[in-house]
Amino acid sequence: TTADVTDITPIYQFCKKLIDTYENLQTIPYDKVLNWVRTKIETNIHEYQCIWLNGQKVGYYHFFQNGEKMELDNFYIFPEFQKQGIGTQVLQKCIEESQRPIFLYVFQRNTGAVALYQRLGFRIVENIENSRYIMLRE
Repeated sequence: TTADVTDITPIYQFCKKLIDTYENLQTIPYDKVLNWVRTKIETNIHEYQCIWLNGQKVGYYHFFQNGEKMELDNFYIFPEFQKQGIGTQVLQKCIEESQRPIFLYVFQRNTGAVALYQRLGFRIVENIENSRYIMLRE
């Protein structure tokens, strides 16, 4: 289902947790980054999808056209539902639905996510400030 305004705060909190966990906080304008993230979510909330399993919300993602490619953004499975294949299923669905190349940003230190994307055919195409990768599946 499509996300709504009640999902803004949980999505924002997930993004903040990823930034706090994986970003090099000394090298970014932290408050500015968080404000940008919050605005991006609020502006696009009706493009986000909720991920459901057995009637329970288990995560979110934003999959949209960005230029000639599709972008996967803010892809998050709640911690208690990770490592159960849910993320793989969502990614496979996105891949099947798109005839376009798909790209995403991922924190380099989020090794579980990087490994998941690589298993599904994404490759690292850019290293951003030794903090994030851009990964692409063509």
